[in-house]
Amino acid sequence: MKERDRSVELQLRGYRLATAEILYHMPDHPGLLQTFVWQHLDLAPDYPELRRFLDFWIKSVEAKLHSVNVGRISVVQPPRYAHAAGIWQLQ
Repeated sequence: MKERDRSVELQLRGYRLATAEILYHMPDHPGLLQTFVWQHLDLAPDYPELRRFLDFWIKSVEAKLHSVNVGRISVVQPPRYAHAAGIWQLQ
């Protein structure tokens, strides 16, 4: 099955694009925080794919997690449009 077909199938089953901002302590400098952004189709509110990734992180990556912020959006949705209030051209 093609990846695109699988993506559409997952979205029809309720999966949505989830974005996680992962803050972690750098292993060599624990006082510094670094950001990692993760995106995947996932099923809210349990987020099984994100949980699987975070389990992998805890077991395999030296960096200690600080926090995880999650947002999601529907990829399959009716089209939206808005009228332009004006057109500006920069040269």
